[in-house]
Amino acid sequence: MPTVILPASLLERTGGEREISVAGTTAGEVLEALEAGQPTLRGWLLDEQGRLRQHVNVFVDNRRVKLNHPVSENQEVFVIQAITGGSDREAEILVGTKKGLFVLRGPRSGPMAVASRQFAGQVVEYAMRDPRSGRYVVSATHGQFGPHLHLTDDVLGEWQQAGGPAFAPESETSVERIWVVEASAEDSVLWAGVAPAALFKSEDGGTTWHLNESLWNDPSRPQWEGGLGGLTLHSICPWPGHPERLTVAMSAVGVWQTLDGGATWARYSEGLVPRYLPPESHAETLMHCVHKLEQSPTQPETFYLQFHGGVYRSDDAARTWQEISRVGSDHGLPADFGFPIVVDPHDPDRAFVIPLVADVDRVTPEGKVRVYETRDRGATWESLTQGLPQENAYLTVLRQGFCHDGRDPLGLYFGTESGAIFGSADGGATWSTVVENLPPITSVRVSA
Repeated sequence: MPTVILPASLLERTGGEREISVAGTTAGEVLEALEAGQPTLRGWLLDEQGRLRQHVNVFVDNRRVKLNHPVSENQEVFVIQAITGGSDREAEILVGTKKGLFVLRGPRSGPMAVASRQFAGQVVEYAMRDPRSGRYVVSATHGQFGPHLHLTDDVLGEWQQAGGPAFAPESETSVERIWVVEASAEDSVLWAGVAPAALFKSEDGGTTWHLNESLWNDPSRPQWEGGLGGLTLHSICPWPGHPERLTVAMSAVGVWQTLDGGATWARYSEGLVPRYLPPESHAETLMHCVHKLEQSPTQPETFYLQFHGGVYRSDDAARTWQEISRVGSDHGLPADFGFPIVVDPHDPDRAFVIPLVADVDRVTPEGKVRVYETRDRGATWESLTQGLPQENAYLTVLRQGFCHDGRDPLGLYFGTESGAIFGSADGGATWSTVVENLPPITSVRVSA
């Protein structure tokens, strides 16, 4: 018989029983049988007309399905509640810190409450929710036992450890950190970037992983060098609608792109200026220290990049770059150093950065917390400060610590190494403190 997997929020209605096998040939028949056998669940999943409740989702084989979807004898049917009960005014934020994962829930504009803390004592490098399946993925590094990837369909429930990413035993190389996980343009496929700089692929929603051998064995690898955070692949940009195209960025080896699903790779650096190196070495160096790379989903040829000295834009699919920092101009940035960058998913002309003083003083300039926005592809920048601390606030935001929620108006959230998260539900016009007093924050991502 098919097995229904229930979320933690319903276990009190089943006496703690999470997995229940019932008869049925479709998802609807299975839920009807479940409610018939569990009277305390009646009306919680299906309404009086037998329709799925508005804020209940059903997944089979990592895909959201309708009630008429066929279900076979041994399949699992996951029941997942909408993360906010369906309210456009609320959000769920996954916060990676140096002392575990914090799940925040509450109004989009804050303040939010800590709904759960997971992986206590471990460094959570990154946490995300796959928008296609609803599965949560967390990268956590234990101080003694190393990095591991964990999966769950219920962020308040139990987690399972994934089979990787990991190098083959004969390679004599070990994964040091798992920096990022991104959903592919292809169903059930995920990509992961790790240190030492390598790319892994999962074709089953994150359960198992294999190394992209072509990038790992690139002939130039012996000349690759890392930045202060090590040699790491930290940015992954799948091309919308084209699973064979993928762009990644590494510190400190620049921007790489494949047009054939990872079989071959090309490196693009034209226009990037590594001012941290002697001028005579600029033409030949491989050491291009990209801090963060983002792609516009509505105009995929447009990329934005935060460099180790300079904000850049590409209009030709990352092949060439032009600096758009405008430091020193009336409508430029106060500094060209920083880590994160966010692109408006609805508007390719709009992007956001959080400048820091420099590599020798990685704090907000003048002790003022300012998010800078461009609406004209970097021709001009304006500071967004309302609600942000503007005096004696020397904060640092890391490369994965700034994100958007994809909604309209756009929600923006960033976390600091001093443990605070600031959020805006109106595209940065006004800000509020979402939560304070967390451990140092490594990543911030909205679930939806």
